[in-house]
Formats: sequence, C-alpha cells, structure tokens
Amino acid sequence: MSERITQLTQRVVRRELHSSRAAPSIAAAVLISAFCLYVMFEAALKATGQDPWLVGPDQAAGWVGSLSDNVAAAPLVGAGLLVFIIGLLFFLNAVLPGRRARHTIPNPRTAIVVDSEVLASALARRARVAAGVTGDQVMVTVGRRAVEVQVRPTSGVPVDVEGVRSVVEDELRQTSVEPLPAVRVAVAPSGVIGQ
Repeated sequence: MSERITQLTQRVVRRELHSSRAAPSIAAAVLISAFCLYVMFEAALKATGQDPWLVGPDQAAGWVGSLSDNVAAAPLVGAGLLVFIIGLLFFLNAVLPGRRARHTIPNPRTAIVVDSEVLASALARRARVAAGVTGDQVMVTVGRRAVEVQVRPTSGVPVDVEGVRSVVEDELRQTSVEPLPAVRVAVAPSGVIGQ
C-alpha cells in the first residue's frame, strides 16, 4: 500500500513540476484533422462527379505545381520559413522537458512543491538582513541549478559577499529544496545613496 502511495506522490510531483502538453497537442490534432476532413470531402465530391466545394484536387495540384512560376521567391521563402518555425515550435514542445519554475521539498508524508518566486522571496529576505540593506536593494532569481543574488549596497557600506552566500545556502539547506541549486552573489559596483 505504501509503495502505491509513493508512486502516486511521485506522479503528482512530476505533474506539478512539468507543464502540460495538452494545448499544443489538441491544436495540432484539430488543425491536421480539419485539413484531412476537407481533403476527404473534396475527394468524395470529385469521386461522385460533383462540383468542388472550394477547390478541387486537380485545381489544387495544378496551383501548387505552377506556384514557383507565378509567385515571386520572397513570399515563397517567407511562407516556407513560417511553416518551418511552426513545425520547430511543435517539435521543441514535444522534445524539451517543459519544466515549470518550481522545486520539491522532500517529505515522507506528503508531496511539497514550492514555486520559485516564493523561494526567491524567502532567500531575498535572508540576504537583505545579512547584507544590511533594504528590500529594494536585493534581487534574487531562482533557477533550476543556480540561485543568483544581486545586491546594490548602500554607498560607503561594504557588503560581506561570503556572509550573504552562506546565509542563502543555509536557508536553502533548511528548506531541503531538491535539487539543491548553487548560490552566486554579485554586488553592484555603484551603491545606493541614503538607504
């Protein structure tokens, strides 16, 4: 029973960490199905000897065959490039992992998924206190493999880069975020006056 719950929890966590492919899949299926239905309808009209609804198969084939003679190269290249980009977007959407900006926190009883913005806010608060600056002077970006901390110091007051890094790393260890990202701290060369 507990193995089944663990598998269910892993599936739930995976769904929360990865974006759904449903919308692009449905869009592709609808477009391809509509085109195929239209071609079948026109072919059925041709087979029964009726007039075409929009364009008959013979007319469409003739138009495609004479396209390079009747149309300038620039629109053809543009249309081909557009079709290539649309195909590339569908291909990349299918192949790339589609990770959301979220992290997991291991827990034996339940699945915990934390949004990267929430994690960045907590890390920014700790970094702000460690650097001795206001909230507007610290910006934290949480990625899959790295946490970027940017500090704009108050003019004339040095910032302990290693102290800020150790505080942020300690906060990450306390939250037990998986996978544990590396921490990079950057101090701006110009400071803020009177903060």
